[in-house]
Amino acid sequence: MKPIRAILIGAGDRGMRAYAPYALTHQEDLRIVGVADPNSGRREMIAKAHQLTDEQQYHSWEHILAEKKDADAAIICTMDHMHLEPTIRALQLGYHVLLEKPMSPIPSECVEMEQEALKQGRLLTICHVLRYTSFWQTIKHEIEQGAIGDIVSVQLNENVGNMHMAHSFVRGNWRNSDESSPMILQKSCHDMDILSYIMDEPCERVSSFGSLMHFHEGNKPEGAPAFCAEGCPAEKECQYHAVNYYLNEGRGWSRKFTNNDTDEEIMEALRTGPYGRCVYQTDNNVVDHQVVNMEFASGATATFSMCGFTEDNTRIVQIMGTKGDIRGNMMDDAITIHQFVKKEKRVVKLEASESGHGGGDAGIVHSFINEVRNDGQSDVESLSSATVSVRSHLMAFAAEESRLHKGKPIELSQYKNQIMPAAVNK
Repeated sequence: MKPIRAILIGAGDRGMRAYAPYALTHQEDLRIVGVADPNSGRREMIAKAHQLTDEQQYHSWEHILAEKKDADAAIICTMDHMHLEPTIRALQLGYHVLLEKPMSPIPSECVEMEQEALKQGRLLTICHVLRYTSFWQTIKHEIEQGAIGDIVSVQLNENVGNMHMAHSFVRGNWRNSDESSPMILQKSCHDMDILSYIMDEPCERVSSFGSLMHFHEGNKPEGAPAFCAEGCPAEKECQYHAVNYYLNEGRGWSRKFTNNDTDEEIMEALRTGPYGRCVYQTDNNVVDHQVVNMEFASGATATFSMCGFTEDNTRIVQIMGTKGDIRGNMMDDAITIHQFVKKEKRVVKLEASESGHGGGDAGIVHSFINEVRNDGQSDVESLSSATVSVRSHLMAFAAEESRLHKGKPIELSQYKNQIMPAAVNK
């Protein structure tokens, strides 16, 4: 069986390190045959790793999608607000598309992409990678087998981790919702999606609270310069001091803004680049904590809490049913099931994965390849199709709408009618 041939549009961290590497370890299944990225260093790294010629490297998505290449699929990992045009163009050229989440920060664009995929008869798979992990698939299987009866309530915590928060959402590409997406959409659409996956029924209403409580100029240390490398009087006390962090335990994160993580290259990036800025003096505006309350069609409820002030970077869940509960922490590679009738406690051990997101990064690529080989023809809806993903995106959009209105409850049916085209109201 021939490998699927794919072009990569956007060679940043997710494209380069999450999805494209599958082609290096599974050459019989996937080949990267073209790359587009405005950063020449990233293009060259992909070209070297995947043995691409100069003719297979492009500066922009417009150039690589100017005409159909000898490829089956496009993996699109551009910034959030740049998803619509390359996705529509790729679908129209006949590519199946694997699209990084979130689909778009604009609700109507999410629907437009979904509708175009249906029109063209092409796969549009959204990278909600948690659905492809053994952790969440095992939980889903236990629920479907009736291990805890009917779900009554779910509690899901996303521990972002304080340094991850500072790196990605205070200094990094997703710090400002005007340039990317709100936190609930960019980071936590995973969580809205996994709740939708677990519940397997419509969410009817949401309310949400959250704010940017800590990472703002009001908490700036006295005398702190705009860039940490300029000499900060709080250098020894500040956990977020960029030089101390990226030259030591945060060196791995420096790979996201350098090509080679040498001391010299890191320091050069920190002197003038966004990752060297004082965390209390950036143009960030996304929340550093948020809670969402949800009610589903059956009357079951869910609460979600995202917080940037945790030591670990994980998700913790408790699913409470009429006959038992399930508890799990993604870092533990295990779930615990308590069954009330049997008065039994059962621990299910999961195999640890070296792939990112608990095996989800490799899992979604593997699944996508199999679906592409079937030319997208199946009676079963793709696990994270655009149609599935629009539903959970709507939950995230509504949650942000509620937060902006001081927790006002949002009825999803009414909200959908307000923001979505008539074509999606099926």
